[in-house]
Amino acid sequence: MPAARGWPPALARAGPRGPSPLRVRGPLSSFGFLSVPTVRPRISFFFDIAQGAGLASATGVRPFLPPLLAGALARGDLGIDFDGTGYAFLESPAFLAAILALAVGAYALERARGSAADRGRLKSTGASGGEPRLRDPLTLALSALAVALGALLFAGSLAAADAEEWPGLLAGAACALLGVVAVGGLLGRVRRRLAASAAGLLPVWADAAALGLAAVAVLFPPAALLGIAALVYLLVTARRTGAQKYEGLRILR
Repeated sequence: MPAARGWPPALARAGPRGPSPLRVRGPLSSFGFLSVPTVRPRISFFFDIAQGAGLASATGVRPFLPPLLAGALARGDLGIDFDGTGYAFLESPAFLAAILALAVGAYALERARGSAADRGRLKSTGASGGEPRLRDPLTLALSALAVALGALLFAGSLAAADAEEWPGLLAGAACALLGVVAVGGLLGRVRRRLAASAAGLLPVWADAAALGLAAVAVLFPPAALLGIAALVYLLVTARRTGAQKYEGLRILR
């Protein structure tokens, strides 16, 4: 079947719904079906990429609320829809219930770890508190989950637009990893400056940021690129600050 006009030839393909999509998916799908055949302009492909990148990056910030939001909106065909693709499970009740269960378990473990850190502070004033270490098992598990979910959401966004999914798997994993590294480093630095009670609210703020970025990615995808740019800025600033601190210590030696 011929590829739909307006798509890059390497990514365009005839999807399960036919050679040229009749439904405007992605950010405009909530407006319903078109009554006449149409073709996808290149701007729509840009929207699909921005949507997938935004969802993946938001999942990297915190891995639970973005897939829950995307799945819930997809069930109502509001801005995104995975039906008819190999990623329809992303909006299935079983998948969403599993993500919710993982979220509850992770929050419980984080609370328990915070309580243990508080007890450690009482015994040792030099303790670093509740900052998750890079090799902390819970932190590693959440990071791996975020990368996996980010890859699936980006690929699902492309699949919903009848494009090849495999670039989304790679780009989604990269975008999610960006969120993991940038926000993880920021939370670590902020946590060191806060009391234990205030530091315990950091995951809540991270969840709120992730949810906001995911909502923007679905409802107005181009704006999600600003959130990705902010994550890049956080990462570059952290690296620059770390390099300056190391240089200062080297001079003192």
